[in-house]
Parts: sequence; structure tokens; C-alpha cells
Amino acid sequence: MRGKSLIKASLLPYLLVAPAVAVLLALSIYPLIYSISVSLQVGEKWGVGNFTRLFSDNFFLTAMAHTFVYAVAALTCEFLLGLGLALLLNGQIRGRNFFRATLLVPMMLPPVVAAIVWRLMLNPNFGAINGTLKQIGIDTQSLTWTASPGLALLSVIAVDVWQWTPFVFLVLLAGLQAIPQEPYEAALIDGSSRWQTFRHVTLPLLKPAILIVLLLRTMDLLRVFDQIFILTEGGPGFATETISLYIYRTAFRFFDFGYAAAMSFVLLALTNVISALYIKFLEARDA
Repeated sequence: MRGKSLIKASLLPYLLVAPAVAVLLALSIYPLIYSISVSLQVGEKWGVGNFTRLFSDNFFLTAMAHTFVYAVAALTCEFLLGLGLALLLNGQIRGRNFFRATLLVPMMLPPVVAAIVWRLMLNPNFGAINGTLKQIGIDTQSLTWTASPGLALLSVIAVDVWQWTPFVFLVLLAGLQAIPQEPYEAALIDGSSRWQTFRHVTLPLLKPAILIVLLLRTMDLLRVFDQIFILTEGGPGFATETISLYIYRTAFRFFDFGYAAAMSFVLLALTNVISALYIKFLEARDA
């Protein structure tokens, strides 16, 4: 009887974690394995044909280029604006709590709602943007925004910057407030200028927060779908087609699920590589 009790006691931890493991297998592992098998199917055959096809697909390469342009431009603007706002509102200025709360409003909106609001505002005929510009005497006939091949990508980037700069600001502000005052006091005693203090004290101590911002925003930007789908649906033409939109069209309009799965794994691999480069670069700077 004692032996049976010991066996039951040794199995108890496994029984406790079994439900969580079952959920993980059902919701993560099985879909992953199934996606891999689908990506390796070309018709009724198995192979890497879907992956080799990517290199000769000009639409895929163009969508990937749009995705990287979108991600780099939006991330750069969001990081610089978020850092500037965090530095400004970290100081002792009047009304800083009000400004902090106001800046978080765009982030609270669901991306779909924000995209719908901006689609109405950017409408060239009755939108608030062109209406305001007309009031101050600017000719808006050429400002068709999301319907213009030259302005559409800039428009969707601006919407993303408007909504997600508050997230960058919030994380960086939390990082700034976690920095102790002793390094700043030592820099002041040594006669360090504001720029030198920022470069040699603030930035190194802010690296963990910067890494979080870069990782999370890069992953979100590379897989962006909802905002662009509502604002432009990838148009006009192919001007704002990103890789997520192209995967969606391939899977659910052309029903080529194997090719769509292959593109998804390529995007996943690129995201992992970029994330690893972020981590390696920041760790190298610390060494």
C-alpha cells in the first residue's frame, strides 16, 4: 500500500499540469504541425515547392518590400516621438498628469475602430482633414490620401504612428521612472552636459525598455493587417499591399492554403531573425 501511495504522489504533479499541457497541444502544437504539413503540400504531392515559388513571385517580393518600408518608417517615428514625449513628461512640468492621460487615448481604441475613424477623416470629399485644410486656404484637389498611390502608404503609416506612439511613450516613461537618481547626481558633479548625461547615463539604463518596445512593435508592424485592410484593402492597386494582406488573399480568395502557409513561416522566420538581432545588438553594446 505504501508503494502505491508513493507512485500516486509521484504522478500527482504530472496530473496537475496535464490539463494545461493538453490545452497547449490543442491550441499551439497541433496547429503548428498541421500548418507545416500544409505548407509542404503542392497539390497532391509533398515537397518544398511552395517555398521555392516565393523567390519568383514578384507580388510576394513587392508585398514584403511594402511591409518593411511600413515597419521601418512607423517604428522610427513612433520611437522618436515616444522617447521625446517620455523625456518631456518625465520632468516636473505643469499638467503632466493630464497630458499623460490624454496621450493614452489613441491606444485605448481598438485598431478596427481607429481605422474606421481615420478612413472617414481621410475621405477626400467630406473628411475632416481636407475640410480643415480648405478652411485655411489649401487646395485639396490632389490630396486624395488613401486613394492616391503616392499618399496611401504614408497615410496608413501616419494612422499607425498616431495610435501606437502612446504605447512606446508609456513603456519608455516607465523605464525612465525606474532609473535611480544617483547616476544623474554623479554626472552633475562631474560636469556632464545634458547631451552627455542622456547618451552615457539615460540611454544605457533605458535599454531594457527600448528592447521591449522594439521587439513588440516590430512584431506587430510586420504582421499588420486590420488597419490597412480597412483603410485601403491593399490599394490603390498594389500600393499598400503588405505580406499579411497577401497571405489573406492567397488563402481565402484563391484558396491556395499551402502557399499561404509557406509565406506565413517565412514571415515568422524573418521576425525571429530581427528579434535576435535586436537582442544581440543591445547585449553587444552592454559588453
